[in-house]
Amino acid sequence: MAFETLTYDKTKNIGVLTINRPKALNAINVQMLMDLDAQLDEVDSDRSLRVLIITGGGEKAFVAGADISEMNKMNIEQAKEFAKRGQGVMRRLEIFKVPVIAAVNGFALGGGTELACACDFIIASEKAKFGQPEVLLGLMPGFGGTQRLARCIGLARARQLIYTGEQIDAKKAYEWGLVNKVVPLDQLMPEVMKIAEAIVKAAPLGIAGSKESINDGYDVGIDKGLGFELDLFCDLFETDDVKEGTKAFLEKREAHFNGE
Repeated sequence: MAFETLTYDKTKNIGVLTINRPKALNAINVQMLMDLDAQLDEVDSDRSLRVLIITGGGEKAFVAGADISEMNKMNIEQAKEFAKRGQGVMRRLEIFKVPVIAAVNGFALGGGTELACACDFIIASEKAKFGQPEVLLGLMPGFGGTQRLARCIGLARARQLIYTGEQIDAKKAYEWGLVNKVVPLDQLMPEVMKIAEAIVKAAPLGIAGSKESINDGYDVGIDKGLGFELDLFCDLFETDDVKEGTKAFLEKREAHFNGE
């Protein structure tokens, strides 16, 4: 299905979802959230998908925030529906069945930072900028920024960014632990694809279990988190992938996983 605000391409086991409103710096509007939800429905049913990459169309922006012209006309009920839909999409990405990598090519402001933080990790170009400037518009983050940003960079730094509305460049975002790696813009997608290809070689059920354990155990305390890990670890011993992976290791050959 073709969507108005995004495109989707797949090469072997790797999907690339591109936010595609470059004339509006890929700003998030209601239609985009609906398109993202529908696109995730489509890719969720694809059993061959191993990694999802999200990036922005054009060279200027990943997502430069929400569409202010649309928000300016919202009443309180419309704003609530907009925020609930945005939070829902971000949460879907956070718990998505496969790793989701944000390839941040340019401005990632407001909803752009929130979208990137909902991904498993971020690779950024040298041109990337991050920030939560909502307070400069009389607003506050509404797609999860007050929750995820602190988990990514710590309370004090999240408070600073949110309270001041300031922007940080890719170098500082790397120093603060928000992004995993910074590369020149022309190397961004090749670098992200290289990481994605490394993930594809690993066992998909092992990755899925690891992602679930990390997500569910992060905020619950070490003992409960270890319980999650133990259950998921043991479950894998009923899979063909464990038999294949351990056998391949003993036979000194490359493993071929089927996700079963």
